[in-house]
Amino acid sequence: MSNPNIYTVSRLNSEVRLLLENEMGIVWLVGEISNFSAPVSGHWYLTLKDSRAQVKCAMFKGSNRRVTFKPQNGNQVLVKARLSLYEPRGDYQLIIESMQPEGDGRLQQEFEALKMKLAGEGLFSQIGKQPLPEHPQRVGIVTSKTGAALYDILDVLKRRDPTLPVVVYPTLVQGDEAAIQIAQAIGRANERRECDVLIVGRGGGSLEDLWCFNNEIVARTIAASQIPIISAVGHEVDVTIADFVADMRAPTPSAAAEIVSRDQSHKRQQIDTRLNKLRSAIQYFLSGQQHQLTKQLHALEKQHPQQKLNEQSQRLDELDSRLRNAMQRQLNQSQQHLERKQHRLERHSPTEKLSGQKIKLSVLEQRLKTAINRDITARQHQLAIAAEKLDTVSPLATLMRGYSITKNEQDKVLTKTSEIKKGDTLVTRLSDGEVRSTVI
Repeated sequence: MSNPNIYTVSRLNSEVRLLLENEMGIVWLVGEISNFSAPVSGHWYLTLKDSRAQVKCAMFKGSNRRVTFKPQNGNQVLVKARLSLYEPRGDYQLIIESMQPEGDGRLQQEFEALKMKLAGEGLFSQIGKQPLPEHPQRVGIVTSKTGAALYDILDVLKRRDPTLPVVVYPTLVQGDEAAIQIAQAIGRANERRECDVLIVGRGGGSLEDLWCFNNEIVARTIAASQIPIISAVGHEVDVTIADFVADMRAPTPSAAAEIVSRDQSHKRQQIDTRLNKLRSAIQYFLSGQQHQLTKQLHALEKQHPQQKLNEQSQRLDELDSRLRNAMQRQLNQSQQHLERKQHRLERHSPTEKLSGQKIKLSVLEQRLKTAINRDITARQHQLAIAAEKLDTVSPLATLMRGYSITKNEQDKVLTKTSEIKKGDTLVTRLSDGEVRSTVI
């Protein structure tokens, strides 16, 4: 056992867990929820599966508090997770850090991936941004010819600078073909060189509605444009990849029109422009810092005691589940054993035997009564015969025929006269009584 190449099971699982966590890091995963459970500890345990495979997952309560929906079996979700290994069982699992429905989550994941990719290539850098012309001679608008954004831009330009020429490059701004058409419209404007600033955008909408402005083709076309471009997509809260790549971001299409139009507030517009640039720079800087902070937090979490507590809590949940199952099995077995004993007891119950014995006793009692009656009758018959015989030899019968019996005072039967003397008292026994007499 002193050989360092010989592993114990605990050491093997511990090193495999560290290897998985350090090498794989954070992964994004799409799958269907099954076997979802939420014990009293507050943690969530589930399985993510597709048509060919599955993986066990745990989401501790510190993370699942941020989930904005209630997961259920059958939900398709996108999760951000850390690959790990549950050492007590040797099962590899995912520790989920965030979860969202697959549709929104997938688009957000693609957004973040493209954002990091283009940022890494320097497409968001302020160094490559073109300054807007101080006094535009002609403004190009790349948007839908029937959309509200076009009418908002034209209305602002007409109100603020009605002499400013406008060229519209119509295009789809929603759907599968929109990204190609937007890129073609920007390319067409660059080929014609008839505008010195372009407004590219549309009105507000959902993430799916604005998705063409998160397309890599559109982003690279904007970055390669020789004409300065103002991105004016959606409302102020909407942010797209086009906003980061463009030379300037306007919070709305109307705001973009105000930026390019000339009026007495031109200086304020310049300030707003610089403020927008500053905001973009700060946002880009904060995005980078957030990314670094996230990496550092992940590294810290690997060493944080909360991870051990989560693992122990998961182990406790598992043991609690096993204990409940064992107790239920034991209870079921005891119930079955009790039922078998009760059945056997019923089969050997004295009630049936007692009932049989009662019947038997009743029969015997009847037989005894019959035998006693028969015996009494027989004995009465015998007694009658004996009485008759006794009566035959009884002295009373003799007395009834006229005979008597004489005794002296000593109760001696007298049979001779010589046995009597003068003055003796005699007792004569007749059939119906006694007579006393004195000899004279």
